[in-house]
Amino acid sequence: MKILMVCLGNICRSPIAEGILQDIIDTKGLDWQVDSAGTGNWHVGNAPDGRAVETAKNHGVLIQHQKARQFSTRDFANFDLILAMDRSNYKDIIKLASSPADKEKVRLILEYSRSLEQDVPDPYWDDDGFEKVYHLLKDACDLLVGHYSSELINSKKI
Repeated sequence: MKILMVCLGNICRSPIAEGILQDIIDTKGLDWQVDSAGTGNWHVGNAPDGRAVETAKNHGVLIQHQKARQFSTRDFANFDLILAMDRSNYKDIIKLASSPADKEKVRLILEYSRSLEQDVPDPYWDDDGFEKVYHLLKDACDLLVGHYSSELINSKKI
């Protein structure tokens, strides 16, 4: 299973989501891959926002080694599931899809959470927002792994 997390700049939400999911993958010994990207190119090559790094670290998740990159149409071929952090990024990704199969790979990450929210709020402008974002993404990643682990076991793909 190859999963891509996508937000706007790839320095706040999607690096946290990538780090959380990687931590779960490692803990459970899953043969999955996770990466992250941004729909915009402003931060390509940069490390995650320091506030994202600190928040993740406070929960035992290390993301400082990640480097921002921009979403590419090649990602449709390289990933099984593309998770957008919000509806704006979802729409931007869908615009780049060249087939119904590409579109079917794209979901909002909070579809896998117990939250009533549809969008993971962008904490870039709100120092206090990073903790909330972490908890939304942790819940979504836990449920995502539970959903796809049982689905793969039931279909005997793993």
